[in-house]
Amino acid sequence: MIFWPLALVHIRDRHPQITARLGKGAFLKPRALLWLLRGDYRNEPDPARPDRNLSGLATPSRISLLVILGGIAMGVVLWLVAKGMQ
Repeated sequence: MIFWPLALVHIRDRHPQITARLGKGAFLKPRALLWLLRGDYRNEPDPARPDRNLSGLATPSRISLLVILGGIAMGVVLWLVAKGMQ
């Protein structure tokens, strides 16, 4: 869970162009979460010279986001199954 805030601090400190695109306070902004989910950090700021530190912070953040979304989806599935059994 700590990797996403650390990635945002890294972006704020070293990549003002990404900060401008994601906006300030991007922790729960849909645009920033989609950026993370798509893995756009791998091509930032320059595809020819990727930032390994950004990738190292954002990759665990992406995995965490996928696990959270998967958990929410499975919770909905279980709720629907429980409703169908009544």
